[in-house]
Amino acid sequence: MKMAGFYDESISNGLGWRAVLFVSGCPHNCPGCQNKMAQSFDYGEEFDKQKIINKICDNSILKGITISGGEPLCKENVKEVVEFIKDVKKVRPNFNVWCYSGYTIEELKNRNDEITNQALKEIDVLVDGRFVQEKKDPTLKFRGSSNQRILDVQKCINENKIVQIAL
Repeated sequence: MKMAGFYDESISNGLGWRAVLFVSGCPHNCPGCQNKMAQSFDYGEEFDKQKIINKICDNSILKGITISGGEPLCKENVKEVVEFIKDVKKVRPNFNVWCYSGYTIEELKNRNDEITNQALKEIDVLVDGRFVQEKKDPTLKFRGSSNQRILDVQKCINENKIVQIAL
């Protein structure tokens, strides 16, 4: 997996102070994408998991991690993303995990494969759905277009229904 970027600290990619990992590669090619360069699986540098985990461990202000892209949950990236989240939680067990995906939670659940199901079990908040330029709304918190949802993934799984987070 390649990494399109990493922020040591951010407050604009989820609630609270968070580290943000941008993975490379996205199959969606949404018109108006804010990370157009990250759509290529060849963009960026090789992902050095231990280097990023060390940065996270060295920063006591962080309350969570956000995984964005590109597309973290595409079949090409999801396995490494799950391993990364699990390794982060070993050193920061109370870390809150946000993930941005162009896939809806319904699409992810319908894959019904082991690695995607593991990913959903590790993610606390999923901002789901492709960016739709015609629905772009700069007044929305933590999302780019009005079709995208901010979901409490664990409640969605446990209650078997869509549970959105109102912000």
